Amino acid sequence: MSIAHRSGFPALRNRAGFYGSSMSEPDSNNQPPQDQYQPPPANGYQAPPSNGYQAPPQGGYPPPPPQYSGQPMRPDEERTWSLLAHVGTIILGFIAPLIVLLVKGNESPTVRAHAVESLNFQITASIGYIASYILMVVLIGFITLPAIWILAVVFAIMATMAASSGKPYKYPFALRLVK
Repeated sequence: MSIAHRSGFPALRNRAGFYGSSMSEPDSNNQPPQDQYQPPPANGYQAPPSNGYQAPPQGGYPPPPPQYSGQPMRPDEERTWSLLAHVGTIILGFIAPLIVLLVKGNESPTVRAHAVESLNFQITASIGYIASYILMVVLIGFITLPAIWILAVVFAIMATMAASSGKPYKYPFALRLVK
């Protein structure tokens, strides 16, 4: 019994002899599609003009100066954002100075200086936290972790007091990763 008799439909063979499609005659317009391909020009690749590329000066290009917006911040706003860069680290860690740097860092050099200083110290403290967690295997990490946390809180409070009086503050030890 053939496949066609089991299914209840008559078996139809196409011109190639396969069962399936009910088309017994090929379409007279069955032409392959015309490609839209255009061959490359006969003259090949054209080199760019000689004045298109200029080598950088010896030692490379200097970094661009920070662009501050045209409207200067009021001194009380500068103080508030500088305070947030330091005091926010007690709860949010390095996220607080990073947010201050991204949001208001281009509006005031004072806010940028405080945010960068705080961010550098928090990155340094985070490295200390990670090292303390690793050192917990040999039990010394249980001593260094709270010591690093206490120092981070004390230095953040000292930096907050300096920022509230409008003075710049440098943390006693910090890797200067962010400039």
